[in-house]
Formats: sequence, structure tokens, C-alpha cells
Amino acid sequence: MSSSKYSSIHYNSYLQIDKITSAQTLRSDEVGTHAHDEMLFIITHQVYELWFKQINFEIKAIANDFSAQTVNEKNVGIAVARLGRIIEIMKLLIQQLGVMETMTPLDFLDFRNYLFPASGFQSFQFREMEVMLGLKENRRTTYNDKPYHCVFATDKKEKLENLESSKSLFDLIEDWLERTPFLDFGEFNFVAEYQNAVTNMLAREQEAILNTDILSAESKQMRLSMLGDTNTYFANIMNESKHNELIKEGKLQLSYKATLAALFIHLYRDEPILHVPFQLLSKLVEIDDHITTWRYRHAQMVMRMLGKKIGTGGSSGHEYLAMTAAKHHIFADFHNVSTLLIPRSDLPVLPESFRRNLGFYFSAMNA
Repeated sequence: MSSSKYSSIHYNSYLQIDKITSAQTLRSDEVGTHAHDEMLFIITHQVYELWFKQINFEIKAIANDFSAQTVNEKNVGIAVARLGRIIEIMKLLIQQLGVMETMTPLDFLDFRNYLFPASGFQSFQFREMEVMLGLKENRRTTYNDKPYHCVFATDKKEKLENLESSKSLFDLIEDWLERTPFLDFGEFNFVAEYQNAVTNMLAREQEAILNTDILSAESKQMRLSMLGDTNTYFANIMNESKHNELIKEGKLQLSYKATLAALFIHLYRDEPILHVPFQLLSKLVEIDDHITTWRYRHAQMVMRMLGKKIGTGGSSGHEYLAMTAAKHHIFADFHNVSTLLIPRSDLPVLPESFRRNLGFYFSAMNA
């Protein structure tokens, strides 16, 4: 093998340090009114973009593995590790806001006027990340009543539109869940067994509330309302038609079959074969949590810096950012699975033959 392939390289040239450290041009210097904190502002946002690049690199790799007709068990574990890496990066993104906040509102005003009409809204990589994860255009808060991709050049706009029409990570995980083979296995029908367990659990708890001498009539009614019944919290999982209605209304996204599979994984996560699938779903929820936390922290930072001023890109500043934090949840359906959980003591017992055959090599042939 040619030794030239392994020729030496210098740290500086390998990392292209000169290119990176020469990429900070202060507009305040260009107009002759130096603003010290503009350097911090630029570097902080450049670091964000580098981390966005790494996050998107990981999402693309995970999506590629889950786009196969058969998802190998090994790749599920690799996906969990890569999602964990994304989560650690997102923690850094949140912490980095603290560095930005060492700049005071007056420090920012020293150079803010030179930024128009630039805006974080124009971060292509952040929008790419949102779309690849599964945030659909019809679930977005609009930007000045215009499509979110209107701020990009034609080539980037087309790339986002192509991503929108392709399967996101949410879609691929949904497909993977729908192909799970354990919802109806021989003598064990999970849906029927689960519905029976829920009915018995609710009846027992309702009876306990009604028969206690400790609570007043008003308190009993309040506790019964909190407990719910098969027509409230469990309605959509008891009735596929009800679930599909909620999807049409935009209140749910995850299909009925995929929701059942996610519920099964959560309920029986103590089974060794389900440890990794449970971790996968948990990581998706954690990613959603961190993105939401970052949005809220970003919104609060903007409020601190700008008050009620309009953003440099023309958005409503803090108000717009706060709305995205409240609305732009991607994996909310996986959060909602917690509503459907029942105590371990009420779980239907899995037949031994079923437990022996339980696996998660999911292929289209199992559909």
C-alpha cells in the first residue's frame, strides 16, 4: 500500500484553523465604530452552525439505516448511540446561551443596527434539522404570514421542499414501529389484553374512590375526573376510528398501529429484547425536550436583550420565538404514550412461547 496515503499532516492544515479564525468580520469595524461584543456574537453563532452540521450529519446516518426494508438489530443500537450524541450536543447549545448572555442589552445595541435584515431565522441548517426530524410545514408558526423557507435562495428552498416530500426521521420510526411483529402473536392479542387490563384497573380504582370514607363527595368527583375512563385518556387507543379522527384534526400524528407498538415497548420495556427499542423512543422524546428547552431559553434571552422590539429579520422577536417553543413539538405523540401506561402489576402476562419468540428484526414481510 502506498505510503503517500499516510503522509504527515499538520494540526493547523488538517483543521483549516486559518480559514476558521479568519471568518469573523465585524461590521462595526467596517463602519468605523468598533463594538467589542460583536466578536462574541459572531463566534457564538458560528459555533451553533458547526454543531447544527454535526447534528444533521447524525440524523442523515440514522435515517439511512431506518430507510432499509429490514432494520438490523445492530443498527437500532447504533441509532440510540447517535441520538445520545445529538442530545449531548443539544445540551451544549442550551449552555452556550449563557455565554451569549454575558453580553448586556446595551452591548448588543452597539452593533445591532448593522445586522439588518440578517436573522437566526435564516439558518438553513437549523431548518434542515427541523425538517429531517419531522417538523411539517402545516404545523409551524408562520413567519410574518409567509412560508418558513421564503428567506432562502432558490437552491436551498428547493432542498427544503425536497426534504419535506421525503420521509423524515419521524416517518421512518413510524414505519419501523408499524412493522413490529408482536402486536398479535398466536394466542396473545395485545390490544384485547391491554383493553381488558385498563377496564379492570379503572373499575377497581373507581370503586376504591367511591367506597372510601375519607373523601368528601366533591373530592371523590374530582379524583374520578383525574382518573379518567375509557372515553377520555384511553379513548383513542381503545378505538382505531377515534384515533384516526384525532389524526385528521391534527391532534395526533403517529398512526394507530405505530402507537400500539410504542405502547407495547413502553409497557414491556423490562423484557431484555425491548431494552434498546425503549431507549430509542426515549431518546427521541429527550431530543424534543432539549429543542423545546433551547427555544424557550432563546426566547427569554431575546426578551432580556430586546424587550418588545421587533427582531432584526422582521419577526415579532420574543413573541414569535415563544410561540415556536409552545407549538413546534416533533415527537409529542411519544410523550403522549405516558398517558396510556398502566402499573406493572396490571400488565397482562405474556405467554412463555410469546416471550421466547419476541424479537425486533422488523421487515416489510411482517407487515
